[in-house]
Amino acid sequence: MKYISPNKLKIIMMLFFGTGIWGIVMGLSVHILHLTTLGVINLCLGGFVGWVFFTQKPKLRDKRKE
Repeated sequence: MKYISPNKLKIIMMLFFGTGIWGIVMGLSVHILHLTTLGVINLCLGGFVGWVFFTQKPKLRDKRKE
């Protein structure tokens, strides 16, 4: 998998978790199953991005190539 900067991963992870929580709350309060399902899917995507964030190896510059 291609290296993604940690700042970008943090922002994407926060967006997925935020929209997931919002979708679950709105779906349960208005009784719309589709919105709740999409909120759960967003939480799962946030978890996946978090896993990539924590398991990604840092990108080190090779000084021999400079």
